[in-house]
Amino acid sequence: MQSNVTQQRVPIHGDPGHWVHVSESPRHVRVMFGGETIADSKHAKLLREAEILPAYYFPKQDVRTDLFVPSEFKSDCPVKGEASYWSIQVGDRRAENAAWSYTTPRPEASGLKDYFAFDWPKMDKWMEEEEELFKHARDPYKRVDVMPSKRHVRVVIDGHTVAETRRPHLLFETNHPVRYYIPQEDVRMDMLSPSATTSRCPYKGPASYWSVKIGDETFTDLVWGYMEPIPECPKIKGLLCFFHERGCDICVDGALVPTPQTKWAQALRS
Repeated sequence: MQSNVTQQRVPIHGDPGHWVHVSESPRHVRVMFGGETIADSKHAKLLREAEILPAYYFPKQDVRTDLFVPSEFKSDCPVKGEASYWSIQVGDRRAENAAWSYTTPRPEASGLKDYFAFDWPKMDKWMEEEEELFKHARDPYKRVDVMPSKRHVRVVIDGHTVAETRRPHLLFETNHPVRYYIPQEDVRMDMLSPSATTSRCPYKGPASYWSVKIGDETFTDLVWGYMEPIPECPKIKGLLCFFHERGCDICVDGALVPTPQTKWAQALRS
């Protein structure tokens, strides 16, 4: 739970569906680059904003600004205002335009004044307390619940039943469609081939992928699973999930589930 809220969830004038929320995080957060700790703070602020991943902002006194190189690059956000940028130089390593700050933020984001944010993938490592953090900051208001179920789940691709089970685990994640995780014993593993693709979720852990081959057609990276999920999400370990929105039909208790419209809604075929 976040504490010391500096700004409530504020709707944006002219766009009532958009909002920003700035709060002080109780977590000890650190950012590393080039063997140096670039930011180290127990008073970082967490920015949550509609349709945007959460991000940490650090007070100036907790940032190694001596490693900053001013940049001419600027960006303008209709919500937060104009951002100034800096590159980060450590020895012969340089991360271009990797840090930014809103020196005169708009009223909706006034809590970010004189705080610095960092381009996540340009940094080497992020830590919350003594645990490494991957991909982006966690949203403390987001839930991931996994529940065992007796629902009858069938996955059909191109007219072929690729998975069928009466013992799925249903994953409910805030602002995401329900995902159906299926034991490998209930999946046609002979139709799956391992992929080199990997991804990482800060709420679930590292994911492996499989493609599905039906006849001469391959559905690339249509299946994923968490073989070693983080301790907070152990119930999906070793189970497989199908990208519903990428060319497969999912029937639950005999009823076809509508295809969710998400940012991943594109069929991958080769």
